[in-house]
Amino acid sequence: MFTKVAARSFSSSASSAYKVAVLGANGGIGQPLSLLLKLNHKVTDLALYDLKGAPGVAADVSHIPTNSTVSGYDPEGLEQALTGSDIIVIPAGVPRKPGMTRDDLFNTNASIVRDLAKAAADYAPDAAVCVISNPVNSTVPIVAEVLKSKGTYNPKKLFGVTTLDVLRASRFVSEVAGSNPVHEKVTVVGGHSGITIVPLLSQTEHKSLDQETRDALIHRIQFGGDEVVQAKNGAGSATLSMAQAGARFTGAVLDGLAGERDIVEPSFVDSPLFKSEGVEFFSSKVTLGQDGVSTVHPLGGLSDHEESLVKEAKDTLIKNIQKGVDFVKQNP
Repeated sequence: MFTKVAARSFSSSASSAYKVAVLGANGGIGQPLSLLLKLNHKVTDLALYDLKGAPGVAADVSHIPTNSTVSGYDPEGLEQALTGSDIIVIPAGVPRKPGMTRDDLFNTNASIVRDLAKAAADYAPDAAVCVISNPVNSTVPIVAEVLKSKGTYNPKKLFGVTTLDVLRASRFVSEVAGSNPVHEKVTVVGGHSGITIVPLLSQTEHKSLDQETRDALIHRIQFGGDEVVQAKNGAGSATLSMAQAGARFTGAVLDGLAGERDIVEPSFVDSPLFKSEGVEFFSSKVTLGQDGVSTVHPLGGLSDHEESLVKEAKDTLIKNIQKGVDFVKQNP
């Protein structure tokens, strides 16, 4: 079952036409993410899927006058939602609640992501897949293992969305520095939870922060999600900022697919950087192109402190990644 409604803009600036499917479109992230993707002129076909409510979200955002068609799908329409997709964005899953870690989410979200990955492999094997569902350090390997089992794995087209860490870093650094966050560019590497999040402050203009300020800033970037979970008092986690992060990253992937040059964003990907140390996935800057990832960039110069943070992140990531791999082996 689905509803389909079209909205035509007064003038279109789109140079390319792409179908984007959002899996989990009626959720706290999915709704604002769908709104933001409706505003992207490269998205000409927006497919919104959820267990319930997606047709309503589709009807709502379809009234926005951009040059795209919006369709909403319930469970029986998953195949139709995915077929022909250029990009699949997965925010589906349960949110964190006070006291929960991302690992606490694992059992529920792992099953959801596994099943959606199976559908993606069956109905859109060539699509780029952007995983938002937490814990990203484990859900991305889950998707990889499912795609491998179905013979459709393309490491250049699987992304863990870590952009929220970058947005937070820009904002929190600006608050310390008294600057405009728009102009703060902070590279964040590693993974997407707690100590696996490593902001490279030494590569910014703020490399000379005193140790206490630096450590507090890094901790806030690593655990910024806790602020939102606590402030929402059990009603959810970061949804609006995550939607903005997801829309920004999806937009960058679209720009790359469209052949635009020098599209660089950080992402948790199948990475060669530390594979020899057993770290199969790692987040660093990647250049996005028509085939997905065209270049995985090295970390660049690190301070001694950042070297120690990256080492700690790698040790944790090995365990997080293995958890995802083991889940698929035990729950095919």
